[in-house]
Amino acid sequence: MSYLVQNDPRALQVLHDRYHAMLKSIIIAVIHDETEADDVLQEVFIQLWTHAANYSAAKGKAAGWLITLARRRAIDRLRQRHAYQMATERLENSCKPSNPHEVASADNDIDNVDLRNYLNSLLQTLPVPQKEVVILAYIHGMSQRQIAVAMRLPLGTVKTRLELGMRKLAHVAAGCRQKVM
Repeated sequence: MSYLVQNDPRALQVLHDRYHAMLKSIIIAVIHDETEADDVLQEVFIQLWTHAANYSAAKGKAAGWLITLARRRAIDRLRQRHAYQMATERLENSCKPSNPHEVASADNDIDNVDLRNYLNSLLQTLPVPQKEVVILAYIHGMSQRQIAVAMRLPLGTVKTRLELGMRKLAHVAAGCRQKVM
């Protein structure tokens, strides 16, 4: 250890050759992952190299200090992994809708907006007089008589405009369906 404190790489090599198998088995016993155990073992030897001056022969043998370092590093890695898993679960849970019906509702809202935009584009193909009558009848739910009174038109004119408008809409919509197919 005194050579290690003096930054002698041969001392680190001797300690590695002597203790790496034992330290790795201690680390694996804690974290149960060989790949991570190699990483933790490397961290132990880096800490050994950079903090060799922290070793005190009065407190115990070098092997005991190395075992303590390895065990603490393994426990730190285990805690780190657990904290990462907990954070991941919290993130996933916060991203999930609390109510599955909210997703369906959002999908329905999107579908309704798409449908509304499609119907508006179809209505734009009609002449203004026919468009007004169709909107009053099918969007505002007015009867033909109510439309005639509201627009100050003869009932026959309202019926004709409504029928022509609906035929044109059906024709345009059928054309759109054939283009899509």
